[in-house]
Amino acid sequence: MSQIKNLIPTTVNPDLQKERTAATFSVDEFAAWWQGGADKLNTKRVIEQAVFSDLEDGYGINHEYMSHEDLYNSTVKKVAEAAPKLKALQEKLNPGGKDIWPGCLYSVLAHGLFPANHPLATHITMFVDVIKGQGTPEQVEKWGSLAENCNIIGTYAQTELAHGTNVRGIETRADYDPRAGEFVLNTPNLEAYKWWPGGLGHTANHAMVVAQLYIAGKHKGVQMFIVPLRDPETHMPLPGIDIGEIGKKLGMAAVNQGFLGLKNVRIPRTNMLMKYAKVDRDGTFTASPASKVTYLTMVFTRCLIVNLNSTLLLQAATIATRYSAVRRQSPIEPDQPEPQIIDHVTQRLKLFPEIATGMAYHLAAEHMWELYDQTVLDANNGKFDRLPDMHILSCALKVLCTTDGCAGIERLRLSTGGHGYHIAANLSNIYGNAVAAYTYEGENTVLLLQIGRALVKAWASYKQGQTPSSSYAYFESSMRLKEFPKWTGSWQCIVQALQYTAAHKTRIAFENLSERIAAGQSQAVATNNTGIELTRAAELHGRQFVCETFIAQITGPKAQKRSPALNKVLENVVELFLVQTVLNNLNEILRFVNLTDEDLRSLQKRLELSLEKFRPDAVAVCDGFDFHDRVLNSVLGSYDGNVYPRLFDAAKRSTMNQKPVQKSFETYLKPLMKANL
Repeated sequence: MSQIKNLIPTTVNPDLQKERTAATFSVDEFAAWWQGGADKLNTKRVIEQAVFSDLEDGYGINHEYMSHEDLYNSTVKKVAEAAPKLKALQEKLNPGGKDIWPGCLYSVLAHGLFPANHPLATHITMFVDVIKGQGTPEQVEKWGSLAENCNIIGTYAQTELAHGTNVRGIETRADYDPRAGEFVLNTPNLEAYKWWPGGLGHTANHAMVVAQLYIAGKHKGVQMFIVPLRDPETHMPLPGIDIGEIGKKLGMAAVNQGFLGLKNVRIPRTNMLMKYAKVDRDGTFTASPASKVTYLTMVFTRCLIVNLNSTLLLQAATIATRYSAVRRQSPIEPDQPEPQIIDHVTQRLKLFPEIATGMAYHLAAEHMWELYDQTVLDANNGKFDRLPDMHILSCALKVLCTTDGCAGIERLRLSTGGHGYHIAANLSNIYGNAVAAYTYEGENTVLLLQIGRALVKAWASYKQGQTPSSSYAYFESSMRLKEFPKWTGSWQCIVQALQYTAAHKTRIAFENLSERIAAGQSQAVATNNTGIELTRAAELHGRQFVCETFIAQITGPKAQKRSPALNKVLENVVELFLVQTVLNNLNEILRFVNLTDEDLRSLQKRLELSLEKFRPDAVAVCDGFDFHDRVLNSVLGSYDGNVYPRLFDAAKRSTMNQKPVQKSFETYLKPLMKANL
């Protein structure tokens, strides 16, 4: 217990209260809209009250002073203690649903319940989903309920020590033995060890192993297999299983990522997921009707990543914005008191665009879930034509959200000065959780290259007279123009300029790729040499989609359900995001769109004006995200704004402060100080 806990006021910091009083819209209306309705908002708050109310003092920071092993075991304890609470809440609030249990294990609530993260997230988000999405009805019946209820705990083992994003290059091998009706799984070399799966180290007792299938020595492609790893009673590794944890990482301290090697591990034939591809008892292989159907799992996970990283960005923005309303420094007028640092225009530029960015990606993710649900429905009915576009869009959103989000979180940390460097600010943990997504589920540059290849393929089809799919419809509208129309600066003009630029960047990439092939380079070498152009075209393809989606989500019929006051604030957020997007991509846009000096000056003025308009509502908007203090877990971002007492309280909690003199003094420091060196 901190010795100065009584110094933390029970009142709200007056500067922060002043910000809330000055807001031009209803925070409750914003929060209800953001959560998808007043009922969902109320349910969220009921759940938070139930699970957070009895957490012990220091719950959010004590883990920082634990050993690596103690931290893991403490987190498993927290998961086990939370499970019955969440199950009871599920039965009370939504019987038969999955939104609270196990849904809260990977929702925003989990950020507060498990401040060091936890080892079951991969189990819930991937192992369970893969079974339900790609298993037969019999397999779903056998494994699905057990997995959803955590009676078995799994992970998704795809990445290997030497292979990640290139799934086709993985080396883990599954050979079918028709006499026994079993698959025999092997890790052929050190490089083929599974590496990074969450919970694999000491938590999971099953894994969804992604391996190369061979039947009678013939390769049948990449398939997925449910592999038992540990004895269900003793948890000891089963024969042929070499398993453990990979060690400490930059973040995700309690996720328990692991390694896995397999040596002649036999599993029944029915442990291969066979909703699409199938292996009969006699070894007859039936290929999946759509080669990209296995991408559904990755699409699902990438939608989750966009949800997660946009949320992490907004958490960091909430912390930094509240702190900026409390912190006073550097008089603007020399003879005036120190202002709130949020009054410095340069500080606003660090804060407000990140709020707009987080909101844009959050709403883009909501749109992607709608597309995903329709894609799954189509796939279940044997229609797979949506899959390629869905895959590319999910790649683009994952890349942009993680890239912009990670950069934004770091800018927000820097905006809080030295105090943001303290672990109790929680910005370093937020960054550690966010930045991992830059790499997992497809390294961002590799994904950009995939998008780029899809763009030039779509461009080639378009040039051959085929009508582009909806994702590439802007090719046609852009190329009908001999030159870009006079710049008006409207939102539609901005989106059109981004699409026009993306189309021409794709055209140039296609032309340069074709020239390289004509000059004798192979397709693969030419594609590699065109990589810079492909990735830039890919990024612009994604940015035009996000901008267009953001406008659609804020304006039109949906706006009629919101008050004029809230719409005015949201429209300014869109304005800020669009203008900032143009300014950040001028190097590409100016190549194809003629903007005058007056146009550029106008964009700068619009940026400054949108920052000024956002200033009175910044704290209230962050309040509207409705992050519980346990979720933010930050001495700088607490709702009450009592930054300095909370910082001091956090310092007092350091285990080194539990005794006035450390043991190293007598042993080392005192002799050093008395030595005649």
